Amino acid sequence: MVLADAKVGTRNEAGIAAVLGVLKQAFGERLQTGESFRAQHAHTTTYIPPQLPDGVVFAETSEDVQAVVKACAEHKVPVTPFGTGSSLEGQVNAPQGGISIDFSRMNRVLEVNAEDLDCTVEPGVTREQLNIYLRDTGLFFPIDPGANASIGGMASTRASGTNAVRYGTMKDNVLALTVVTADGKEIRTARRARKSSAGYDLTRLFVGAEGTLGVLTSITLRLQGIPQKIAGGACAFPDIKAACDAVIMTIQMGIPVARIELLDAVQMRASNSYSGLTYDEKPTLFLEFHGTEETVALQSEQFAGIAAECGGGEFLWTDNAEERNKLWKARHDAYWACRALAPGLAALSTDVCVPISRLAECVAETQADIEAHGLLAPIVGHAGDGNFHVLVLFDDKTPEGIAVVEDFVARLNARALAMDGTCTGEHGIGQGKMAFLEQELGNAVDVMRQVKEALDPDAIFNPGKIFRPH
Repeated sequence: MVLADAKVGTRNEAGIAAVLGVLKQAFGERLQTGESFRAQHAHTTTYIPPQLPDGVVFAETSEDVQAVVKACAEHKVPVTPFGTGSSLEGQVNAPQGGISIDFSRMNRVLEVNAEDLDCTVEPGVTREQLNIYLRDTGLFFPIDPGANASIGGMASTRASGTNAVRYGTMKDNVLALTVVTADGKEIRTARRARKSSAGYDLTRLFVGAEGTLGVLTSITLRLQGIPQKIAGGACAFPDIKAACDAVIMTIQMGIPVARIELLDAVQMRASNSYSGLTYDEKPTLFLEFHGTEETVALQSEQFAGIAAECGGGEFLWTDNAEERNKLWKARHDAYWACRALAPGLAALSTDVCVPISRLAECVAETQADIEAHGLLAPIVGHAGDGNFHVLVLFDDKTPEGIAVVEDFVARLNARALAMDGTCTGEHGIGQGKMAFLEQELGNAVDVMRQVKEALDPDAIFNPGKIFRPH
């Protein structure tokens, strides 16, 4: 299923050779064609095999990007943007070869407008780098997908993460973009105004396009004030349904929780072992509240009452920064904690998102599926917005092992779609979920194809992603 969709496409050998010659003359040592460089720009954090580009250009300016795109457009050669390579559905693979544009050197914060709570950055800036830069301004950028991803990559996959329940996703926090289009020109999609009715919303067209419509060269972001007080903690529950019921009640009561993360019993066992925690190995919620001294204390007390009503244990919360950081470090290390459960197995991380009222049902049915098929597959979730992840540990050395995990992913996606959910809350489509996009949106995918063909008539931008190859 997925591996069939990730097949190698038709290569334009003559065009690739010509482009490599042009780019070598223009960029010298900033064009690398060695196998090790190319392999680093095709790695995937999934079992989809790497598909290497033919060359990697280390861009330093927008003009560099335009030069690469113009050369590739002239010779009809694919272009694949590369941030940090933390995408999960094969987005950085190059199934038809071509050129990978590495943005690690385009990592400047171009402008901070503290009074307007916004900033403009180059695509290679990472979220951690940006927040370190902003620290003395009293502002921060809240989107936190866990990995220290690049802002360009986060915008391209419409990333979200642990703070999304309060601060939204990338689509809510990108005000404007500059984008190099298929003719090699750079466009600006919007201004810094907080709202606009001026024409089509091109910003949100490119946010989430996974590099298939153009190449981002700058991103203007909303910022938030650093909260006066932050408190967080954990609360265990007897079962998944009780934990999810507490999440639903918290959201429906309007408690402005900043983070509310669900970890099942298997994930808690993994995190206790890997991160040195000592929590009960039961379904557990990790929470965080942002506000003033008084509001944070009130919100924590309100949640403690909800937890008790749903059969949960004591809500152990703290405003001690060191203790909170240990908790969230463990949450962000969940992937590696899971891998440590079975070091000899491969791992596939997949996600779905459902209306929050269906979350408990979807997670419970998924756990039953995991148990029925004898899988080792911890569950973690951004429970406040109905998004959860399953990390399936499996044998990728045999067709049978791959078939088992692909069948599980198909059932998981069918389950989410039957509940009017989506096949991906934040990982994106890439190569891994093309079939499920068609199941989810039907004829709307044809409209997406028309947009792609209009903006990228020669299909040079990240081909073989989002849409199944014809």
